[in-house]
Amino acid sequence: MIKTYIKTLGEPKLKILDDFEPSGWTYVENPSDTELLKLSQHYGLDIGLLKDAADFYELPRIEIEKGVTYIYTQFPYKLGADVVTIPVLFIIGKDFFVTVSEKEFPFIKHFTSERTDFYTTQKTKLFLQLFYQINRTYSIFLHQIMRQVKSSRIKLEKITNNDVVQLVIFEEVLNNFMSILVPTKNVLNSVLSGRYMQLFEEDKDLLEDLFLDIGQLVEICRANLKNIVNIRDAYSTIMTNNLNNVVKLLTSLTVILMVPTLISSLYGMNVQLPFAESPLAFIGITLLTLLLSLVIFIVFIRKRFF
Repeated sequence: MIKTYIKTLGEPKLKILDDFEPSGWTYVENPSDTELLKLSQHYGLDIGLLKDAADFYELPRIEIEKGVTYIYTQFPYKLGADVVTIPVLFIIGKDFFVTVSEKEFPFIKHFTSERTDFYTTQKTKLFLQLFYQINRTYSIFLHQIMRQVKSSRIKLEKITNNDVVQLVIFEEVLNNFMSILVPTKNVLNSVLSGRYMQLFEEDKDLLEDLFLDIGQLVEICRANLKNIVNIRDAYSTIMTNNLNNVVKLLTSLTVILMVPTLISSLYGMNVQLPFAESPLAFIGITLLTLLLSLVIFIVFIRKRFF
């Protein structure tokens, strides 16, 4: 799908076209090979670089080809019950601005509903505004994960296997975020140098804010990953301690029950035994057995064996 959004200082009302327009923002979503070829021919773009925008393993990077700047990154996307990252390509030319992605921007409505003040002729500023929305989307997902991780830490003694599985999923998501945010920070640092596009003073301020925001997002990822590791380690320690307590209890019961079992076995033999003829033999043996078991039990209690 190809759409062109146009909003200029001279015409502040947003217009949406189904064709290309130099003064507009060409928005390309889930493009077919035919649409990519059409896009390439119209703006003179490298078809290979355009196809890289569909590669989910494409890491954030920046390239310049024939005076056109290609900036690759990824944004978080809720896909069913999973959180994935979707590649997106920003293309900034002398008189055009293009974005290419496999999925709909989750923040596209901020622009189409005009909740965000933007102009398609201000290409660099529009790029930075879109990047700000990407950062904001990361921030939303990260704070959701942070709340659930803290919830797991609070109920640590009642944590279940499902909670552990969820923590592992969070860990995978956070590692994926880190693999995107760290190189994206390097990309913005390259843009900040001014070698890839023209930057006005206002653009530099916004870019520096974005650079700091990404640094904070990276630190949030690291903090959450550390919390998850600590929770899993604590859970493992608790489970090991509980298992040890159960083993100690069963061992103690085995030792305590071994005394009456041994005496009963001896007096169950068909041979001549002491006190076998005494009418009080059963009572005496029973009391002796209970006494020995009680002594062993008291010893275990004093040694804090259980």
